[in-house]
Amino acid sequence: MTTAATVSIGRKQDPITLTDAAAAKVAELLAAEEDAERLSLRVAVKPGGCSGFSYDMFFDTEVADDDLVRTFGAVQVVVDAKSEALLRGSTLDYSDGLQGAGFHITNPNATQTCGCGSSFS
Repeated sequence: MTTAATVSIGRKQDPITLTDAAAAKVAELLAAEEDAERLSLRVAVKPGGCSGFSYDMFFDTEVADDDLVRTFGAVQVVVDAKSEALLRGSTLDYSDGLQGAGFHITNPNATQTCGCGSSFS
């Protein structure tokens, strides 16, 4: 009898994953931009906010050598090396409902979040 196991060597967990809804909304927003084919969605963590860190998302044409780049459908996502450790395993979602529309990051590394949902520690 032979048994097999799958082992993942050398591949880190993605710093952030986009849901289908988030990827579709970002693709829609990108399509409205000039030079859309040159733009990536940059997701970063910066110091600040009421809980210590806050999220930053914007379209960017620059990709540094140490940036992590992942593609979700037609959307290229870029995360800088410092933010990667704080975002690792996070999910970016988009919802559009009666309570309002917007992007939301679920971060398994956040030990505390503020009431507004845009900062964490």
